[in-house]
Amino acid sequence: MLKQGILFKLAETKVVAVIRGRSAVEAVELSKAAIEAGIRAIELTYTTPEVQKVFESLKDEDVLLGAGSVLDSETARHAILAGAKFIVSPHFNEEIARLCNRYSLPYLPGCTTISEMIKALEGGSDIIKLFPANSFEPSFIKSVNGPLPNVRIMPTGGINLDNLQDWLKAGAVAVGIGSDLNKAYATGGYEAAVELGRKYIQKSEW
Repeated sequence: MLKQGILFKLAETKVVAVIRGRSAVEAVELSKAAIEAGIRAIELTYTTPEVQKVFESLKDEDVLLGAGSVLDSETARHAILAGAKFIVSPHFNEEIARLCNRYSLPYLPGCTTISEMIKALEGGSDIIKLFPANSFEPSFIKSVNGPLPNVRIMPTGGINLDNLQDWLKAGAVAVGIGSDLNKAYATGGYEAAVELGRKYIQKSEW
């Protein structure tokens, strides 16, 4: 899939499940629960032990797989070889940007200031991850789009069922969710994670 196709699919799905498993097995279970719920974009974080096994387990699923918590270009390259179609990091890294541009894959760096966002734009990022989003109000997107109308923002961190629609209505291209899924899985198992995922999908289709 070409870069523009991947960007289109991210915008089309609206909800990206950020999977942080305590083990590869748990990450696979969480991912499959998200897929069953109807979520079509998953960010597998590199804080998950043996995350390559998770990529391998999900390679035949009808889902767009990306890599998260990517801190350097070596990890980004590993993720791409494992099958990641987009790369996400909590910060902007020029070497990661260069690598992703080389292979025509989207790079979504975490930014919180205008200067960071401009640097990311200059580095070729088409979508900026606003992280942690719980430090901001949805109206922040409009404030950013005043001087930077071409910036597309994906808030992550602190997104929940109560504020998801607010962020999307404010102009978010998509939202990243994660901790809620982990909590649902921890307390109610696989079916609880599926049920919660479906609620997120329903909320995103306003």
